[in-house]
Amino acid sequence: MKFTGNSELSRAHKKIRSLVGSAVSDYNMVEEGDLIMVCLSGGADSYTMLDMLLGLQQAAPIHFDIVAVNLDQKQPGFPAQVLPDYLEAAGVEYRIIEEDTFSVVQSIIPLGKTTCSLCSRLRRGILYNTAEELGATKIALGHHADDMVETLFLNMFYNGRIKSMPAKLISDDKRNIVIRPMAYIREPAIKAYAEMRQFPIIPCNLCGSQPNLQRQTVKAMLRQWDETNPGRVQNIFNALTRVTPSHLLDRKLFDFAGLSLSDAEGLPELDYSIDAVGNMI
Repeated sequence: MKFTGNSELSRAHKKIRSLVGSAVSDYNMVEEGDLIMVCLSGGADSYTMLDMLLGLQQAAPIHFDIVAVNLDQKQPGFPAQVLPDYLEAAGVEYRIIEEDTFSVVQSIIPLGKTTCSLCSRLRRGILYNTAEELGATKIALGHHADDMVETLFLNMFYNGRIKSMPAKLISDDKRNIVIRPMAYIREPAIKAYAEMRQFPIIPCNLCGSQPNLQRQTVKAMLRQWDETNPGRVQNIFNALTRVTPSHLLDRKLFDFAGLSLSDAEGLPELDYSIDAVGNMI
C-alpha cells in the first residue's frame, strides 16, 4: 500500500509495518495456509492491525487468508453499520456476531461496579467459538506495547505476579492460538496513524464511563512517566523481552536450591552495573 503525496502518512505506515513484520517473524505468528480471524472492535488498534495484516498478506512469500470478525454486544447506541460499510468498501471478508452480552452483564453486575471483567470473559468465549466455527487457525488481537506494560503493572500491583500479555499463546480453552501482531507498537503511534488514515472509529465508552478502573490508574501513571522520563515505558517493554530467571526469585523457573559452582559455565554472562540508587544489578 502506497500513500502518494503524503510523506508523513507514508513514514508512519512504513514504521508500523516494519515493527508488525518483526513481531510476526520473531514469534512465527503467521504460517502457510493460515486462516487468521482478525478481531475488529472499531478502535484505532484493531483497524491498524487489520490494515497491516492486509498489507503483509499481499507482500508475504506465503499464502494466508484473513476474515474480520466483530462482536456486536448490543450496547445502547452501538453504530452497527459502521464496520460492515467499512469492510465491504475495503473488500475484506467479514462476519458480524450478534450476542446481547450487554444485558447479561447488566443483570449480574451491581450498578456502579466494574463490568469489564465479566464482559471480557463472555466476549472471549464467543470469539473462541466463532474461530472454531470458521476453521480459523489463528485469532489476531490488537493489543499493543502499552497494553502489555499496563498488564504487567496490574498483575504486580493487584495479583502479586510478574505476568503480562504474550505475543503468542494457546487460548484458555486449548482450542485456539492467539497472536498479537501489534506487540511492538506504542499506542501514540497507532493513534496518530489511525487519525491520518481517517478510520471510522467507534468510541470505546459505549458501556458507560468507568474512570476508576485499575487499568486507567496504571495508564495515567505510565503516561506521566513517559512525560517526565521519556523512554521509560519503552525500556519496561524491552525488559519483558530480556528476562534473566537466575536474577529473580521464582524457584519454578530456576533451580536455586541445586545451584553450585559446577553450574557456572552454563550460566549466561551478565552485565553487572550500578543502578541509579547505588545498588549492584
